[in-house]
Amino acid sequence: MAEEPARRRSGITPRAVLIGLALIPPNLYWTIMVEGIWHSGHPSALSLFWNVIFTILCLLVINMGIKRFAPRHALTQAEFIVIYILLYMPTALGGHDSLQLQFPSLAMAFYGATPGNKWAQLLQPFLPRHLVVSNERVIKPFFEGHSSLFMKGYWKYWLGPIFWWTLFVAAFGLVLICLSVFLRRQWTEHEKLSYPIIQLPMAMTENGGDAKFFGNRLFWIGFACAAALDIVNGIHGFVPAVPLIKVRHDQHDWSQLFHTFPWDHIGWFPAPFYPFIIAIGFFLPLDLSFSIWFFYLFQKAERVLAATAHVANMPDLPYCNEQTLGALFILFFYTLWLGRHHLKAVGATIVRSAGAIDDSDEPVSYRTALLGLLVGSGFLYFFCRRAGMTPGFIAAFFGVYLVIAVTLTRIRVELGPPAHEIAGVNAMSLLVSARGVDAIGSRNLIMFPLFFWFTGRGYRTQIMPPMMEGFKMAERAGISSRGLGWVMLLGIYVGGIVVYLTGIGLSYANNSGWNGMVMHNWGQNYQTAAWIEGLNPRDHAMNVPSLSKHFAMRVQIKQSPRTRD
Repeated sequence: MAEEPARRRSGITPRAVLIGLALIPPNLYWTIMVEGIWHSGHPSALSLFWNVIFTILCLLVINMGIKRFAPRHALTQAEFIVIYILLYMPTALGGHDSLQLQFPSLAMAFYGATPGNKWAQLLQPFLPRHLVVSNERVIKPFFEGHSSLFMKGYWKYWLGPIFWWTLFVAAFGLVLICLSVFLRRQWTEHEKLSYPIIQLPMAMTENGGDAKFFGNRLFWIGFACAAALDIVNGIHGFVPAVPLIKVRHDQHDWSQLFHTFPWDHIGWFPAPFYPFIIAIGFFLPLDLSFSIWFFYLFQKAERVLAATAHVANMPDLPYCNEQTLGALFILFFYTLWLGRHHLKAVGATIVRSAGAIDDSDEPVSYRTALLGLLVGSGFLYFFCRRAGMTPGFIAAFFGVYLVIAVTLTRIRVELGPPAHEIAGVNAMSLLVSARGVDAIGSRNLIMFPLFFWFTGRGYRTQIMPPMMEGFKMAERAGISSRGLGWVMLLGIYVGGIVVYLTGIGLSYANNSGWNGMVMHNWGQNYQTAAWIEGLNPRDHAMNVPSLSKHFAMRVQIKQSPRTRD
């Protein structure tokens, strides 16, 4: 029988929960405005969300003042962890690779329909009307901006879709929380994975913020060096005479050095010089650090060899996306194999048989987690069936997604990559390749643009990694995580509501037709239409630059002269 964990005090207090909930709206407004409307900054594109770190930093400064004059009322590290979690998970929901991608999909098939793309015949008949908005009078200002969600009763048309999608988000979050509860002890206490991403927030919030961290000279030297780079490059934007210090991935492309066949097939070859990546590298195990650069170069070599071989009827060789998905499946089953004894003990605890372990210090009991998993999965099944999806496809689709989600979470808590983007790898494309569009059917294919926000774009803002990191932070701080699962679920549901209201509201207020999220969704609809029509999407859909130009011209044409001025 496993050793019982020592009892720990709880870190969940009403004021910590209230502060966290109160800070969710301004943080989401900030994130969606910067990323979704301005399309810059991208606080959620990295594993460590800088908007959350900045907010915690501001709270720490205030708290240090309270500790000096009214120490009894100062926030503790445990309370900061709760606030951090309540800000981190909603930011992941409203982030660059999450719900920001879905806003346009709720109306794009109607607004973007033209006689040429035939969306009215290929997409609109299959869309579940309770999940989208189709009224032309309502969606026109949604894409073209310079209006308000509360003008002319527009908000009434969005209530139904927002109601259903926030319930979906809550059930979706519940399933992932329960899966995280089952895996937490194995990864945190048995395998003792390193969780590199939590090092900074844990150090910042130690003792509620004190001179041990903020008085560290090495910290301020490192901060000054990194800040100097950003300040100099910022000045360069206003005064071009000031030299630019190139550190970004899009400023160093070594592929330009290769002009002859077959080396010109090496693909994009960025060589960034990000100081924070160098710093995170010190937390990585040596074997994992080696594998990162080795397999990156190995993939480049594959591209060159594939171009040399030139195999007929295999234009996508070496099938990097398929290799990536295969690797994710292998890592998933390897993760289950490593945790087989723990998962067996979890099952014994649920049925209260021999080999049971003490789950009193888990975020929720294992029985409650199993119940939550069944309830959440049941609602997701109901949601998808009401949308017209078939039972077998629902199981396959979410099964593939969970493999990706669990494996990416494992990679993040063990490796701590600055970002974990795997664009082009998603459940829908895999199932289309494996089964074909005829076997899947239009009712299932039509959900691709609507579900793209959690299994499609890049997975940088998946919400399962922050869950596991939150549990680890509680364990590292020596506090009980009991009840933390419910706090996470509350943050997800409240965050979901705020994300939809904020994102849709900002779309009405701004000309969102020019932002990247709309362009992505335009392409998703083209791909879905191509699938339904039975064509190859590569032959049917326009390329991304053409899509951007085409959509921008369409927005200009639809806008009134007053709006354009």
